[in-house]
Amino acid sequence: MTESLIPSSPTPPESALSGAVLLRALRKNWPIVLVVFVGSSLCAWLYTTNQRKVYQAIATVQLDPQALTPLGHAVVESGVDGYWSNLEYFATQHQVITSRRVAELVVRKLGLDTDSAFLNNRLAGEDASSAKVPVEMAAEAVRARLKVEPIEDSRLVRVKYSDADPERAQRVLSAVVDTYVDQNLDTGLDATNKTVEWLDTQLTRLKSDLEAQEMELHDFKIKYNLLSVSYDDQSNMVRAQIQQLNTELTSLKTRKQAVEARLSSLNSIDATDPAEIPASELLASGALADLRTSYVKAKGDVAILRASGKGDNHPDMRALVAQVETARVALLQELKNIQNGAQMDLATVNRQVSGLSGLFKGAQQEALQLNLKELEYSRLHRSKENTEKLFGMVLERSTESGLSKMAPFNNVRVLDRPLKPRAPIFPNNSANLAVGMALGLLLGLAGAVGRDLLDRSVRTSEDTERDLGLPLLGTLPNVSGEASASSTGYYGRGGYTRKGKKELLARASAVVPELLVHTYPKSVVAEAARAIRTNLMFMSPDNPYRSLLVTSAGPADGKTTVATYIAIAIAQTGQRVCLVDCDLRRPRLHTLFKEKNDQGVTTALLDPSQLPSLFLDTGIPNLSVLRAGPTPPNPADLMHSDAFARLLQELGTQFDRVVIDSPPIGLVTDGVILSTRVDATLLVVRALGTRRDAAKRAVRSLRDVGANCAGFVLNAVASQAGYYYSGYYASYAAHPEPPVTSSS
Repeated sequence: MTESLIPSSPTPPESALSGAVLLRALRKNWPIVLVVFVGSSLCAWLYTTNQRKVYQAIATVQLDPQALTPLGHAVVESGVDGYWSNLEYFATQHQVITSRRVAELVVRKLGLDTDSAFLNNRLAGEDASSAKVPVEMAAEAVRARLKVEPIEDSRLVRVKYSDADPERAQRVLSAVVDTYVDQNLDTGLDATNKTVEWLDTQLTRLKSDLEAQEMELHDFKIKYNLLSVSYDDQSNMVRAQIQQLNTELTSLKTRKQAVEARLSSLNSIDATDPAEIPASELLASGALADLRTSYVKAKGDVAILRASGKGDNHPDMRALVAQVETARVALLQELKNIQNGAQMDLATVNRQVSGLSGLFKGAQQEALQLNLKELEYSRLHRSKENTEKLFGMVLERSTESGLSKMAPFNNVRVLDRPLKPRAPIFPNNSANLAVGMALGLLLGLAGAVGRDLLDRSVRTSEDTERDLGLPLLGTLPNVSGEASASSTGYYGRGGYTRKGKKELLARASAVVPELLVHTYPKSVVAEAARAIRTNLMFMSPDNPYRSLLVTSAGPADGKTTVATYIAIAIAQTGQRVCLVDCDLRRPRLHTLFKEKNDQGVTTALLDPSQLPSLFLDTGIPNLSVLRAGPTPPNPADLMHSDAFARLLQELGTQFDRVVIDSPPIGLVTDGVILSTRVDATLLVVRALGTRRDAAKRAVRSLRDVGANCAGFVLNAVASQAGYYYSGYYASYAAHPEPPVTSSS
């Protein structure tokens, strides 16, 4: 085994329904699967054989949503065209077939309420007792055995009736379909009669309404003189008048805007210097143009005279100024006359606009009144036409209804009448057995997987190696009681099977199980211990483990036994080995050699000079044991001390290998502390004893402190020879040499 093959971390957990989990559970718990499978199959067979046979009669009925229409259409519609409407119709008819009304008619027709065989669902003649039940109860029995199944993509339905008597099944189903068909026809006739009565009533009412509406329309025409001219002609006349008035009113408003603009322009002329006059006014009035010219010329003469140096008091200047003022007054007077004329024009236009606006509003009111009259006339005319149409339709349907009553048609008919069933439909032997077998297989697999998932103890080396992420160094058989005798080769396969079992157990009880590797060097236990030793040597061939810690997740996992096996197996190679008991809380190594625990590790820590005298002579070549010594109050603190480090260093110089037995990691921290002071740590896992989660926590604790986890040993495996040996090696292990006696 090389370091490259050692898993570095636990394998991710498999899914509870993965193929590997199912196969592993089936391999481990196949008896459960087999027992459940056989039991379920047997129960299914017993259930099937004890069931009463049931026969089923079948009839086919055709349903047409639309009834036959010899007159072109049906008086009473049985269905409405459309996908969803047809679905609703078919669903309704299915309920009608299985209705209590139809069932009660069948019961009365066949006298089923007094048929004890029918009521108890037995063959005719099996039950001769006389009993009478209410019709409703017998009808419910018929309904419970009746079933309607539509045929896909068709208008056909299968009506099925189940009964213990095949002849009665045929008879009852025939009565059911016949009763349903008759009831459907009677329902149609009743609806037709009611329709005819309703149509006659409506016909009388509509005739009276039509006559009243015709007279009302005639009175309206007389009231509003609507004899010659239609509403369209009157409307066109009013519309033309409104259009003409609107055109003239728009023209007057435009003229009004022009007059107002002219008047505004005249009012804006400066009275102190009226030279700036609009050109349109000058062109319109020649007198105004002449007056403006005289005014402008006089102002120019004044400017020329002033430019020549004459003052305002000069006679010529005075004459020209007087002339300018005279021209200005005359010009302003003419402008005043023009403004007065413009104001008169504006007043005239305003009066014209006001008059046309009144005419326009009057025309609009006349148009609105005409619209109201037209609406009232249209309403009266429309009401009369609608009543006339309804009267015609009702009259036509009333006539057709009388003809339909004479020739009734049914939209339901029996396509295939029921036959006498030949074979039962229940129980289905093959299906029941198949279901029982399948259910048994599923329950068995579920039980196997459930037991495998609920059982959290370690079972196989493969599962443990996958869960812990550690390599398997080897397995050791169970060495307690009869298992101890079997592991030494006394009985099983081999030459010692003729000895009495009582004698074999007596001899096995005299052997110390922890020393079997030395006592029986050719036993299965010894071979398993040597296999573990070999794996440890090949894990690090270039840098062998000089110090090895053997620990476990919990108590009673066999760590002391494994540590002893490994120490003896290494000593058998000629190496000097020291087996150290560092379980200072519950030491055990001294009991294996029937010695006291009065001195040991704790003694050496207090006085290192006594170490040579503390080693226990075991009588096993090359193996020395250092007992735990008196129990200290603080074992964990001693493991942390420098004195303990020096003790390990001294043991390393005196021995080739040091094997240390420590307390369980899951209970105290001593083992975790020791794992940091040795070359490698070996974890002991007991089959069917150590819990998986406890072992995982132990490995995690070791990895958290950086310990070198060399691997694990699966201890107390029930089938010791099956794992390691078969054939020649099993025979070799079954004939061990006599026990080796210790000299001490």
